[in-house]
Amino acid sequence: MDSPLALYRRYRPETFAQVIGQDHVTGPLRNALKHDRVNHAYLFSGPRGCGKTTSARILARSLNCVQAPVADPCGECDSCVELATGGSGSIDVIEIDAASHGGVDDARDLREKAFFAPVRDRYKIYIIDEAHMVTTAGFNALLKLVEEPPPHLRFIFATTEPEKVLPTIRSRTHHYPFRLIPPRMLADYLVELCAREQVTIEPAAVPLVVRAGAGSARDTLSVLDQLMGGAGTDGVTHTLATALLGFTPDTLLDDAIDAFAAADGAAVFGVVDKVIESGHDPRHFTEDLLRRLRDLVIVSAVPDAPVTGLIDVPRDQGERLVAQAARFGAHDLSRAADLVAAGLTEMRGATAPRLLLELICARVLLPGADHTTDGVLARIDRLEKRASIVGTPDPTPAAAPVTAPVAQVEPEPVVSVAAQEAVEPEPTPEPVAQAAAPEPVAEVAAPAVDEPASGPAGGLTLIDVRRLWPDIVEATKRRRRVAWMHLTQNSQVLGLEGRILTLGFTNAGARDSFIGGGCDEILRQAAIDVVGADWKIDAIVDPSAQPTPAATVTKAAVTRPAEPTVAPDPSAAPVEQAPTEAPDWARDDAPPVAPEAAAEPEPAPARTRDPESIAAAREAILATRTPGADSSGDDQRLLADAAAHPDDPAADTDGLAGAELLQRTLGAQVIEEIPHT
Repeated sequence: MDSPLALYRRYRPETFAQVIGQDHVTGPLRNALKHDRVNHAYLFSGPRGCGKTTSARILARSLNCVQAPVADPCGECDSCVELATGGSGSIDVIEIDAASHGGVDDARDLREKAFFAPVRDRYKIYIIDEAHMVTTAGFNALLKLVEEPPPHLRFIFATTEPEKVLPTIRSRTHHYPFRLIPPRMLADYLVELCAREQVTIEPAAVPLVVRAGAGSARDTLSVLDQLMGGAGTDGVTHTLATALLGFTPDTLLDDAIDAFAAADGAAVFGVVDKVIESGHDPRHFTEDLLRRLRDLVIVSAVPDAPVTGLIDVPRDQGERLVAQAARFGAHDLSRAADLVAAGLTEMRGATAPRLLLELICARVLLPGADHTTDGVLARIDRLEKRASIVGTPDPTPAAAPVTAPVAQVEPEPVVSVAAQEAVEPEPTPEPVAQAAAPEPVAEVAAPAVDEPASGPAGGLTLIDVRRLWPDIVEATKRRRRVAWMHLTQNSQVLGLEGRILTLGFTNAGARDSFIGGGCDEILRQAAIDVVGADWKIDAIVDPSAQPTPAATVTKAAVTRPAEPTVAPDPSAAPVEQAPTEAPDWARDDAPPVAPEAAAEPEPAPARTRDPESIAAAREAILATRTPGADSSGDDQRLLADAAAHPDDPAADTDGLAGAELLQRTLGAQVIEEIPHT
C-alpha cells in the first residue's frame, strides 16, 4: 500500500484561483492567457515555497489546454490530466533542475532539442527551476535561443535569486516577483486544511505553525504535517506545537517580562536558570523575548493592536500584552528591545550563550548604568511610571482655613567656611542681641488622624510594591542599618492585602530580632516616606523566602527631592543653643597666648611649631603697626593666630572627638561609621 502524499503535495494548487497570497501575479497572468497575449519567456522569482514552480506548471497546463486560450485549465483534457497532481507528466513539458543541469553542455543539449516541434500539444515548454544555478557559459549558450525562439517554444525560469540570472537573459523575459504569504491568510488556510483532514487544532497553536513556516506555504504545510502526525486525541495543541517546534513557553516569557517590569533581578536570573534547566536553547529564548518586546512596543503605541489584527495573537494573550505594556514606558521598552536585539547578534556563533543572555538581562535591568540618551529616557519612564502608581501629593493639606496670616521668615544666607576665611582681616564677631519675641501666629487645625495618610498609594498591588521595594529598603538603610540588613539578608515580600504588608523571614530568630528591635516601625516610616503608604507590617516565618541580596538593592537614578521644612512646634521644649558670645581667646582683654598653650600635654612632633616662624610673624606684625596707635590687643591676637596649629582643638570642644564632637558642634546623630581605608 502506497504511503499517503505529504500535505504540500496533496494540496498543491492546480489553477491560478487556488494560489493564495499571489494575486499580484496570478491576476495579470490570467488576463494574458485569456486574451492570448502570452510572452515567449517568463521569470518567476521569490522566496522558497511561495508558489513559483506551481504557478509555472499551471501556466504550462493553461497554454496546452485544448480549450486555450483560457485563464484556467479545464482539468479534463489529456494535457491537463497528465500535468495535474499525481499525473504522469507530459512529454511536451520538460522540467529541468538547474542545480544539477546548469552547465554549458546541458544548455547545448537543450538548444538542440528545442527546435523539434511538440509531439502532441500546442507548445513545447521548458520549466527551468533554480535558474540562478545556471553557469554564465550555460546562459550564454541559451542566449540566442531565448532571444529568438521558434514559435512553438516557451521558457519559464524560476529562481530565488533573480539578481544572479544573466542580465541579458533577464531583460528578455517578463519578470513576476512572488512574495511571502501574509500570516493571517496563511492561518485561515491552515484552519481550512485541518477541517478537511478532520484534525482538531487549538487556535493558540495556529500562530506558532505560521511562525515556523515563515510565510512559505510549502514549509508551513510541512510543519502542520509533522504536528498532525504527532497529535493525540486532543489534536494539535499549543503545548505540542511549543515542544516540537522549539518555541519558548509563554509562561517563561511572561515571567521574564514581569520581572523586568518590577526591576526584580532575582526573578530575571531565575527565569534564565529555568530556560537552561528545561533544555531550551538560549538563542531561541532570546529571539522569542525580542519578539515579545516587539509586540509590547507595538501595543504601547497602538493599544488596540490585538483587536484590530495588527498583532496576530489569541484574545487572552492580547489582553495580557496590553497589561504588560502598561507597566513600561515607551523609551524603556524600546531600549530593552535594542539591547536584546544587539545581544542576539552577538550570540551568533558564541561559545557561551547563557553568559551572553545573562549579560543582556543585566543591561536591561540597569538603566542607571547606561549614560546614553536611551538610558536617560528609560530612567525618566520609570520615574513617570512610579509617579503614576504612587501619585503626586496634594500640596494643600486637608486642614481648617487659616484665620490670620502666617509670618514669613526669610532664610539666612549661607556663607561657606572658605569664603569666610578669605576675608582679610577677619572681623571680631559682635555680641548678638537677643532676638525679639516672634509675633503670635494663628493656630492651624491639624488634619484628622482617623484615616492613614496612604493617599493615592492605597491602590498599590504586590507587583508595584516589589517594583518600589529597592527604594523602600534603601530608605530603611538611611534610618537604621540593622533593619536594612534584615530586609536584604533574611526576608522577602510575600503579600499585600489592604494596609497589611506581609514579610517572610527565613527563620524565627531573624523574625524575632526584626520585631524586637523595632525594625518594623523603621520599615513603616520608610514606606511612608517613599510611597506615602502607612502599612502594618506582618512578619511571619517562611523557610522558602528568598532574600534580595544587597547588591541588587540599588539607589534611585535621580536625587530625591529635599525633605520639606517643618515649622517648629511652639509647645516643644526649647533646644539649647550654642553660645553666641565670643570665646576667651578672641576678646581684646585676653592675656597673650604662648605657643605652648595650644599644645596637648604630650605634644606630638607633627603639632609643634617652629620658633623661627613665630619670630617671623612677630616681625611682620611690628612692620605693619601704625606709629602712635595702641594696637597691643591686635598684636596679641595675631601672635596667637600665628602660634596656633590647624589641628589644635577649639576652646569650646577641647577634649571631644569623633561622634561626640559632631553631636556637640553640629547637633548630628551618627547612623553609620564607614572606616577609612
